Amino acid sequence: MKILIDADSCPKDAREMILRFSLRLNIITIFTANRLIPGLPHIAVMELCPEGEGEADNRIVELSEKGDLAITRDLPLAERLVEKDITVMDDRGRIFTKENIKQLRSLRDFTVDLANSGMDYERMPSYGKKQLSSLANSLDRELHKLNIKNQEE
Repeated sequence: MKILIDADSCPKDAREMILRFSLRLNIITIFTANRLIPGLPHIAVMELCPEGEGEADNRIVELSEKGDLAITRDLPLAERLVEKDITVMDDRGRIFTKENIKQLRSLRDFTVDLANSGMDYERMPSYGKKQLSSLANSLDRELHKLNIKNQEE
């Protein structure tokens, strides 16, 4: 089992918490981005991807295997991972599933179309203690589930 993180948009507080979880549970953690993410400790793996649209996303999909956990805000990436049977959540602890990803992706595409048309839309609220706590709870729950599932296989 490993944790794959779409590091381009993952808040620093979330990165630090994920690292604490992975260190405590001895889980390989891979941060993937098109740019170097400063402040990552030596225990983390940094996958520096070439510049270009979707390069980091493609690398995350390539690295992912059944039993892994991926963390991303990127709904098109989440959809690709869910289709691969990877457990996926965002940095606020929201779990993406085969049951909800299509609807969430449709809503995201609609808001992107609105923005491209010059219409304003509601953006995600800022990242704070409530969002970090939600991530911690989801991370704990999903890692526990994956650990049990991986032991059974």
